[in-house]
Amino acid sequence: METKKVKTKETVKKREPSTENPMREIKIEKVVLSIGGTGDYLNKGHKLLEIITHKKPSKTTSRKRIPSLGVRPGLEIGTVVTIRKGAEEILRKMLIAAENKLKKKQMSENNFSFGIHEYIEIPGMEYQREIGIMGLDVTVVFKRTGRRVRLKKIKRGKIPKKQVITREEIINFMKNKFDTRFT
Repeated sequence: METKKVKTKETVKKREPSTENPMREIKIEKVVLSIGGTGDYLNKGHKLLEIITHKKPSKTTSRKRIPSLGVRPGLEIGTVVTIRKGAEEILRKMLIAAENKLKKKQMSENNFSFGIHEYIEIPGMEYQREIGIMGLDVTVVFKRTGRRVRLKKIKRGKIPKKQVITREEIINFMKNKFDTRFT
């Protein structure tokens, strides 16, 4: 004869209600490092991004003609590298180089950008004689769970406005996770 298990208060684990919705959690999608320029300066920037990230950067070309700047269609005008895995680690290094200070006007919806004046300010980087002194731009893009719904090709859907990450949410995220100061 089988005995029935009786559920008592001790055996039943109640799930504690979570105050925060996991779908509203903010995550770093990617960190983009870029350097603009033409000619020899662009080649030096390309080498620099390769040294910093250990990835192969891609060069960007112009689509417009701007005679006052000497830009024509098809001219290489910048180099860029996107980091998805290890983005948080590289962001920490870049924030140390920026003295862990950001301006509120650098914030936008879903992202923020800042510049680093000299690459030798990045921890672990040494001066490279063939490159010289050079700065770079850093862009950090954020996302929430469910962003793929808008990006996928098959059965694409719309995302409500509440999925957008506001300036204030980015500022709070950076203060809590990276101890960043804002001016």
